[in-house]
Amino acid sequence: MAEGLSTERSDAIADAGERELVVGGDRPIRISTGHRIMHHDGKCSRPHGHNYEVTVRVTGALTAEGWVVDKGDVTDAIDEWDHRFLVEAGDPLVDAFERSGDGDALVVLDHPPTAEVMAIVLEERLAESLPDTVSDVGVTVRETGELAAGP
Repeated sequence: MAEGLSTERSDAIADAGERELVVGGDRPIRISTGHRIMHHDGKCSRPHGHNYEVTVRVTGALTAEGWVVDKGDVTDAIDEWDHRFLVEAGDPLVDAFERSGDGDALVVLDHPPTAEVMAIVLEERLAESLPDTVSDVGVTVRETGELAAGP
């Protein structure tokens, strides 16, 4: 009888369809990251930082391990930006960081490092690195209590 239950459970999991994994729902992933918006007319053009809160939603079929993705794979991708400085390609700070020996602390993006761009870039990075069983990745980046960007 236990064997029959096991088979029924395996069939139910195999037939579960797509599921959603939320990483950072009630307790967002926190990273401390600096940036500046180079062509901004206001104070955001100055180098500064935020304690960002990131939430990730991953949709896909369950893997043989019984999950949509390994949570560690999601948090590892986000943690690569923790205690780093994000700038747009062409920003003079790139040369300054490299000359100071801190080039490894820099993340250079093709677009201004706004919360909106950060969410898109993280979505793309995760979509490329996660298994083929994943059909959708959505990332929300909260820069302040008043500003959050995501799908």
